[in-house]
Amino acid sequence: MNLTLRPAPSLRGAVRVPGDKSITHRALLLGAVGDGTTRIRGYLDGGDCRATMGCLEALGVTVEREEDGARERALVVHGRGLRGLRPPTGPLDCVRSGTTMRLLAGLLAGQRFDSVLDAAEQLRRRPMDRVIEPLRRMGARIDGADGGRRPPLAIAGGPLHGAEHLLPVASAQVKSCLLLAGLYAEGETVVVEPGPSRDHTERMLRARGAAVESAGLRHALRGPVSSLAALDAAVPGDFSSAAYWIVAALLVPGSELLVRGVNVNPTRTGLLDALEAMGARIERLDPRDEGGEPVADLLVRAGPLRAVDVGGDLVPRMIDEFPVLALAATQAEGVTRVRDAAELRLKETDRVATITAALTALGARVQPHADGFDVEGPAPLRGAAVDGHGDHRLAMTVAIAGLLAGGATTLLGAECIPDSYPGFVETLGALAPGALV
Repeated sequence: MNLTLRPAPSLRGAVRVPGDKSITHRALLLGAVGDGTTRIRGYLDGGDCRATMGCLEALGVTVEREEDGARERALVVHGRGLRGLRPPTGPLDCVRSGTTMRLLAGLLAGQRFDSVLDAAEQLRRRPMDRVIEPLRRMGARIDGADGGRRPPLAIAGGPLHGAEHLLPVASAQVKSCLLLAGLYAEGETVVVEPGPSRDHTERMLRARGAAVESAGLRHALRGPVSSLAALDAAVPGDFSSAAYWIVAALLVPGSELLVRGVNVNPTRTGLLDALEAMGARIERLDPRDEGGEPVADLLVRAGPLRAVDVGGDLVPRMIDEFPVLALAATQAEGVTRVRDAAELRLKETDRVATITAALTALGARVQPHADGFDVEGPAPLRGAAVDGHGDHRLAMTVAIAGLLAGGATTLLGAECIPDSYPGFVETLGALAPGALV
């Protein structure tokens, strides 16, 4: 599916984004191994979360959609307990979801049965050694293709023991994988991060009765854990999805947009810090707590931006938002420099390469580096045909760029967008009438 866009008038009004993808994944997984029934309200019904749901159903977990018009839409997960998952009858298909594969690897390593995690070709190209090696240190028997580095992953379930893990790169997925394995491990599992990463797993495990102790960048869990309580979950709006409308409202002249109900957990809002350092006008309204997560409405007004340097501990707090940050940088005065972000090369695509190619095709001045990129602005963007490379975050960034670029911009391969944001195209059409050709 291709999309063609033309420049938009100012964006005004209010928008609510879908539920947080990271929290939906974790609520499904923890609900599956909890004791009792979990209702997940506000969940993300996207392709990646459906992959997690499908794998859990193949492990014997019943997941129902509660569609009663008198109730808020919810997923109902009938937990089977920590030891109640059933051996799958075939490979578990993670489709394109790296989160599904990495978190399930931790959950399955300590089971009493064998399993195989497989995926679509795009995910098969992504390295998994960053979870394979630390799981092996806990006694897991796990192997992959391409010298043991890539999917499919063959997991021979068995006893695990605690270990201390010093992560070379801050990664919420790796941390979560190891803490989930720690539920089954004898002794203490310790994960020490070099910098902060999103902390949803720790919050959700503690809420369900697991004694996860966090002190700065050190997280410890003593296992084996006997049970996890079932706990209903309210999923707030996904900050990563909100990022596209935030940047669109900053860049389209005359815009003023309210983005409602956004998760503003500080481990997720590095992009807000970067944009505010660039001079962005963003107000947090009605701060509140929903489902154990901090939430606010974000009021965004268009205005000039200036270049910044981004690196260090800020990187893991905005790792999914670099494509849209790069777009913002094309309109900022000066050279925006991104460093310490080599992780971008291991995402759905090599995002350093694909960001550079996409924005260069639109007339931006982008210089790639081994661990990031430079963007010189402001640069007038011009319409072009741009490949989304099957990467949902890159594709949405190109769509937002089409609201700024002169002439027509055609996004090639828009069908990947619902992996994380079902309804994105319809929302874009509502916020920018006439922009979609």
